[in-house]
Amino acid sequence: MPESPIKTSKRVFEIFEAFENVQRPMALKDFTQRFGYPPSSASAVLKSLVALGYLDYDRFSRTYMPTMRITSLGNWIQQAIFGQNEEVLRLMQQLSEAFGECITLSAQSDLYVQYVYLIPSRLPIWYSVPIGTIRPLARSGSGWIMLGARTDAEIEELVRRINFHEPDPARKVKLAELMAHVEQGRRDGYLFNKHTLEPGAGGICMVLPERRFGRLFALAVSGPVERLETIQERVIHAMREGIAALDTAAPRPAGGVEVPAGTARSETAPC
Repeated sequence: MPESPIKTSKRVFEIFEAFENVQRPMALKDFTQRFGYPPSSASAVLKSLVALGYLDYDRFSRTYMPTMRITSLGNWIQQAIFGQNEEVLRLMQQLSEAFGECITLSAQSDLYVQYVYLIPSRLPIWYSVPIGTIRPLARSGSGWIMLGARTDAEIEELVRRINFHEPDPARKVKLAELMAHVEQGRRDGYLFNKHTLEPGAGGICMVLPERRFGRLFALAVSGPVERLETIQERVIHAMREGIAALDTAAPRPAGGVEVPAGTARSETAPC
């Protein structure tokens, strides 16, 4: 399990996420009722954020509101993740239009896979996963496909660290079983994981060719296994076409994904 966050740091981000959810000014009591914060602690955090310029306080309504300084913090991230011309985002949108399933972009975060962006499915029977969600690196399709870019020695070291932090003997990773998935991904260039994170859910995963700031990213089309199985070859073809275009595109936008006629629209839990 990941380490628990420091309480004050957690509260700062819970406050910002609460504003994102309600999209209106909020009073001190809103936070104490919503999260069960002691009033004195909540007040101290809110006053600190005001002093730092991330919130403003209206004395008449006694409410807090985020400032534009919040938006400036992440202005560079979209280009850093999606490329100068947002070609990765464009590919994700094209896959979403083609198949209707949940499209995820994930990165390795130490011993975990973290979803850095997601386009939800438009189809029935789907599983919602918030952006920022983490999954065990050795137990997800996106993790397996990204591990394929590591050396066997690096994978063995990661497994040693994963098992060191896993108290349940039954959940310790078996290196041989993990390497079977990794070798399959290396051989085929993709992985179709089934029922690994949610019963009935799966994802077709491929690694992106370009490392951004030294980080590997994996792209996945995720949904109910039965639904993905009916479009598996078309999804693989479209993903390969789109990723090949990313590989050849320099500063120019990536080319479009070729979508075969009759492609069904579909969504579910990410890989």
